[in-house]
Amino acid sequence: MTLEAAFGNVIRQLRVEKGFSQEKLSFDSGLDRSYISQLECGLRQPSLVTIFQLAKALQTSPALIIQTVELMYNQ
Repeated sequence: MTLEAAFGNVIRQLRVEKGFSQEKLSFDSGLDRSYISQLECGLRQPSLVTIFQLAKALQTSPALIIQTVELMYNQ
């Protein structure tokens, strides 16, 4: 699994756990819905700013996102 795919899986998992659609996450994070889709599909790499925006919208910490990505990537 690539790092991008691991990140996308984590974001999708957190979004689904919160019951958010991509549109809701897009609105709350200030990111375009198509960009979120590309992130979830592992087609794009997020910037540090993007990670913080997603974490805030998903009501979690950037550190938890990165930690979960690291665990998934190293499996």
